Formats: sequence, structure tokens, C-alpha cells
Amino acid sequence: MSARPKPVQLDEVSKAIVEQLQTDGRRSYAEIGKAVGLSEAAVRQRVQKLTDAGVMQVVAVTDPMQLGFYRQAMIGIRVTGDTTAVAETLASIPAVDYVVLTAGSFDILAEVVCENDDDLISLLNTRIRGIEGVASTETFVYLRLQKQFYNWGTR
Repeated sequence: MSARPKPVQLDEVSKAIVEQLQTDGRRSYAEIGKAVGLSEAAVRQRVQKLTDAGVMQVVAVTDPMQLGFYRQAMIGIRVTGDTTAVAETLASIPAVDYVVLTAGSFDILAEVVCENDDDLISLLNTRIRGIEGVASTETFVYLRLQKQFYNWGTR
């Protein structure tokens, strides 16, 4: 059993910086500095430390439909054998954007983004179901993305 990583303890200023970026990832370091009481250089240094430590990433979140990816789905996967090996293989597939090991009806959940239904069928039949250890899959096709937010804050 792998040990959970020890949570990083953030001071109130670092938490405020994270929350500022969660609200608007394009906010300048100078703007963040004014909001949290630090210089632009100090904010830049803290953001670099937070990203280097793996506490956060600053990324652009896109709408797949606007980019021509009209089919998204969550795939529940039942595995025989080593779930981590299957998860690693799934994670290497470009169309797979999210992989988690779970407890319950499925061993793994994998989110996929495809151009269309034909690409989803091909992905399922030629890539995912062909992975050694995949016993069965169940696909949950997304009809509409109702909510997707990443600004849940800090503790």
C-alpha cells in the first residue's frame, strides 16, 4: 500500500494567491500582489514554489466542443490483475484526459474526449478493451457539461 503524500502546509498568503489564481488564472502578479499584500516579485517567487512543489498548475481550460471534440464520455473499467498497470496504459492514450483508481463497481474511471462517435467506438474497441487486464467496460456518454469549476479554494 502506498503512503499518501503529506499535505503541504500553506500560510494564509499562499492560500490567498492560490485563490486569486483559481478565480482568474490570467491575473497578473502585480494585481495578485496588491490583493495579498506582497510585491510582484514575491508573488512570482511563491507561485513558482507552489508549481514546483506540485501544489498547483496554472493552465488554460478549454471547451472541447469549441475545438471540434464533440464526444466526451466517462468509461467505467473493471480489471483483472494489476489496476495500476492498466491505469498507466490508459493514461498514455492521448484521448484519455482523466484516470482514477476507484473502489466500488469499477476499478478505474477514465474520461475520454473524442471528435465523434466513430472515434469513441474505435478508441473503445481497438485501444481500451485491448489492454491486458481489462475485463469489461461501461461507457457513460456526456450529453451536456452542466458544471466544471476548479475554484474550490484551499483549506
